[in-house]
Amino acid sequence: MFGKKCSLIGCIHVQALPGAANYSGQIDEIIHTALWDASAYKAAGVDALIVENMHDVPYLRGHVEPETTAAMAVIARAVKAETKLPTGVQLLAAANLEALGVAVAANLDFLRVEGFIYAHVGDEGIHQSCAAELIRRRANLKAESIKIFVDIKKKHSAHALTADVSLSETARDAQFFRADGVIITGASTGYPPPPQQIAQVKQEVSIPVLVGSGVTPENIGHFAQFADAVIVGTSAKFDGNWINAVDPKRVENLAHALAV
Repeated sequence: MFGKKCSLIGCIHVQALPGAANYSGQIDEIIHTALWDASAYKAAGVDALIVENMHDVPYLRGHVEPETTAAMAVIARAVKAETKLPTGVQLLAAANLEALGVAVAANLDFLRVEGFIYAHVGDEGIHQSCAAELIRRRANLKAESIKIFVDIKKKHSAHALTADVSLSETARDAQFFRADGVIITGASTGYPPPPQQIAQVKQEVSIPVLVGSGVTPENIGHFAQFADAVIVGTSAKFDGNWINAVDPKRVENLAHALAV
């Protein structure tokens, strides 16, 4: 992905957006902070970026407000214009159609999507699958160049509804439903999945396999043996706390460990 055997994708957790309960009212400051993080990631050598509205807690289920969509489009377009890096977007929680709208408007390269296939129970409630609507909308918008990377058995969720469906089977079904890549996570933010899961899924699908949580300098080499890309967020921040700004030194350590 992005010209490498295993690519490094930096996550920008933008400050609370319009529509969120804790929006500051200062959109220019939000853009400035996002661009600072983006520049820090680029200087440290990441291969791509993804912008995400993680500060918008509590999340709406399956959609976001129009003002949130508009703000994210403005921010994401500024990030891509500033860095010239491949850039993606995720809108929590499972606001996947809105994320596609952002990607189209901002000329982005990929989406991170939850709730693509099968139902699961997230913090926000029950999420139904969205593959049919999302793939059709992308086709109608003539936007097939925007890749869709989907979380399977995702973090912060209960999967009792699909306990009899294995991770590998879920990955195969995501590929069948035209996902462009699958993302594997640990149980929650900052926690890694077992490396053997990456190896197992990689054997089952022909699309890229990404690691979406818990990547550190200590384990990135293990993931890189099998994964096509790793997404870093928590471990790239000052003090290893996702709410903080990007720490260039921490990103450099990740990039160096990946290159070894």
